[in-house]
Amino acid sequence: MRPETIALRAGYKPQNGEPHTMPIYQSTTFEYTSSQHIGQLFDDPTMGYIYSRFANPTASYVEEKIAALEGGAGAMLTSSGQAATMVAVTNICSAGDHFVSAASIYGGTVNLFAVTLKRFGIDCTFVDQDASEEEIQRAIKPNTKLIFGETIANPAISVLDIEKFARIAHQNNLPLFVDNTFAPTLCRPFEWGADIIIHSTTKYMDGHAVLVGGVIVDGGTFDWSNGMFPCFTEPDESYHGIIYHQQYGKLAFLIKARMQMMRDLGAFQSAQNAFLLDLGLQTLPLRMERHCKNAAQVAELLDVHDKVESVRYPTLKGSPYRDLAQKYLPSGCSGVISFTLKGGRDAAVRFIDSLKLASNVVHVADIRTLVLHPASSTHRQLTDEQLEAAGITPGLIRLSVGCEHIDDIIEDVTQALGAV
Repeated sequence: MRPETIALRAGYKPQNGEPHTMPIYQSTTFEYTSSQHIGQLFDDPTMGYIYSRFANPTASYVEEKIAALEGGAGAMLTSSGQAATMVAVTNICSAGDHFVSAASIYGGTVNLFAVTLKRFGIDCTFVDQDASEEEIQRAIKPNTKLIFGETIANPAISVLDIEKFARIAHQNNLPLFVDNTFAPTLCRPFEWGADIIIHSTTKYMDGHAVLVGGVIVDGGTFDWSNGMFPCFTEPDESYHGIIYHQQYGKLAFLIKARMQMMRDLGAFQSAQNAFLLDLGLQTLPLRMERHCKNAAQVAELLDVHDKVESVRYPTLKGSPYRDLAQKYLPSGCSGVISFTLKGGRDAAVRFIDSLKLASNVVHVADIRTLVLHPASSTHRQLTDEQLEAAGITPGLIRLSVGCEHIDDIIEDVTQALGAV
């Protein structure tokens, strides 16, 4: 099925006489007729539901739909995008381990990798994603466990060369994790060599700013028994000695994340939010098409305006990521544009405060047009060096172009530029 059909038909499939719309299983726990049955579920948790901290039927339907959209073997919802990243990384990294990440990623993820995980004894080396394979290879150490990047970086709007990063990862028997938050339905990283995909479902997948959530999608193709990951090939004494790779094969990563990490961290998605997420997913392909079309036109406007110093959007002729965008994102590059006005921070603030249609909020990828000044909000915790590595200048503006009529969006942007 094509994405438009998957978004509507995958996951919940009502049987004869059942509700046409997916029901909300608003229950913390599930009843069984015998202790033996419950014990069997702990032996093989894929055979049923135990407790909604691990899995819930409503969430399972949505997980199935997202896995189908990405072409993965399975998925697990989480309470936020940050939780998805945290669970995915710590599922294979322990104290003393190391991983490599592109530097041009979301500021909150930079802080998670550089500060919080460091407190747990997990080190991260940040690399320029546009560097040569040889330079990136030099960042890999004997204790490296994974490589991480974003399809379209937030807010640098740079495009990751997924095949290049996958090649480096696999040459070192490592998995490639890709945050695909800005490109759902536009890019399927598994097709280019990614092994694990992460989304903040708070963004385009929801699309309406009504829920916070995340998801981990497992491609089901990485060999966790290659000798680099004993956590999959040795007994887990915290879960009655189960050997994940032996029992679950291609789903070993996801089952371990669910029954070990989610058990202990407890960051699962609620049934209510899973239901709301499904409503967003149903129109995701339609919205993404409109977001991309509108953003491309706004980017063209900004690119030739005399008050604009620079624009970052991969479809522009002068973009250094144009070729990568045509390769990985032929249907469009999302609705997010980053640009810098002449006059720096003061000009950026005047522009933002002069907008009448766009909403000034700490959010992105909503159906409505949003604007933000990253250096003073979402990325203010970063050092000047980290800001520079993430491609953020003091005057940078992030404009998340929505699905309003393009003429109204352009009118608002034009009048705000006139006030600068």
